Amino acid sequence: MDVDNQIAKLMVELSRSQDYEIGDGTTGVVVMAGALLEQAERLLERGIHPIRIAEGYEMASRIAVEHLDHIAQKFDFGPTNIEPLVQTCMTTLSSKIVNRCKRPLAEISVKAVLSVADLERKDVNLDLIKVEGKVGGKLEDTELVYGITVDKDMSHSQMPKKIEDAKIAILTCPFEPPKPKTKHKVDIDTVEKFQTLRQQEQKYFDDMVQKCKDVGATLVICQWGFDDEANHLLMHRNLPAVRWVGGVELELIAIATGGRIVPRFQELTPEKLGRAGLVREKSFGTTKDKMLYIEHCANSRAVTIFIRGGNKMMIEEIKRSIHDALCVARNLIRNNSIVYGGGSAEISCSIAVEAAADKYPGVEQYAIRAFADALDSVSIALAENSGLQPIETLSAVKSQQIKENNPHFGIDCNDVGTNDMREQNVFETLIGKQQQILLATQVVKMILKIDDVISPSDY
Repeated sequence: MDVDNQIAKLMVELSRSQDYEIGDGTTGVVVMAGALLEQAERLLERGIHPIRIAEGYEMASRIAVEHLDHIAQKFDFGPTNIEPLVQTCMTTLSSKIVNRCKRPLAEISVKAVLSVADLERKDVNLDLIKVEGKVGGKLEDTELVYGITVDKDMSHSQMPKKIEDAKIAILTCPFEPPKPKTKHKVDIDTVEKFQTLRQQEQKYFDDMVQKCKDVGATLVICQWGFDDEANHLLMHRNLPAVRWVGGVELELIAIATGGRIVPRFQELTPEKLGRAGLVREKSFGTTKDKMLYIEHCANSRAVTIFIRGGNKMMIEEIKRSIHDALCVARNLIRNNSIVYGGGSAEISCSIAVEAAADKYPGVEQYAIRAFADALDSVSIALAENSGLQPIETLSAVKSQQIKENNPHFGIDCNDVGTNDMREQNVFETLIGKQQQILLATQVVKMILKIDDVISPSDY
């Protein structure tokens, strides 16, 4: 977004911070910050000093975060029991454009995260998950590849399209004779001299191919290209090759196959070869686009989510949605505490903050009560977007929570017939929800502290 207003810029940064820290909840954090600013404007009109409002908001945010800890629940999952993770990712994908396929996409995201996760250290490196998209096909064709996909094909059409138990040489040196580094010219004035030069070049190239075959390589992946004659020789010597593979992809292939990237032919040894159970070339759709699949790798910690969609916009939207689902699964592995969604956590925090306001005799209690009102904004937005009466629905859910002392009641957006979010399996990560409240409060405090520069009408 190209925005000029200073407050709007802060909102963009706020959303970006939530995305960077958690990966999900960007809409919620902006709605929360907007509601806090709206409440702050009313307090400013009553003559309450901005610093007192900021202090009150800080107290209220601490109460809300502690209350979230109190109502949070832990749940067990493992490599064999992934259903809790899938349910959480489905909650995230419900609000996205891909919600009609939320179950398969959630399963793909969870399996991808578990493939690269270190469950003992509770650590997930999302850089090992490559998200690749190709236009054509439909959303349901999205798949998880336990390995790497490369948007390349075999350098020669007659090379084998499928290699089992592949031993891969990963090269960053060109597969062609070296160019003279001097500024001298070579004058060839007879056919014999040309033949000699050609034979010398061919011998040089033959030695390169033989070196690869001697170490046991059955596939060569090269960062650079080679000319048609070299390509023809590679085909005749039964050495399949892939050319012009990017540096990032080379690194991922090396991680997945357990190979080493080799900068010079002289350094090529059998120990530096990567290993993959299957390398295959796959064609897509009517245009016959080709991609290379490197699967069943020796070190299968690198995986690829291969997305299909009808157009480029759809592919980009699916990538964003899957990124959110991956981040949610990662957050749950880091901390397996959850709170229930549908606005239930916010309503429960609002009740707790409202009750705590009575303990503060100073002016800050007005800001604390305003914070409690702002927490209701998420539930009101959910009710409005679901076509329900917002005030009536919120009041009913709030009274139900107080009456039954149950923090799991929220807005029944899908008209399932129950307000209990635990029964509906709608939940979010605890750290994501806490981060929303903390980030929104920090940004609003920042705006209030520069209130003498910016007038309330700018809010």
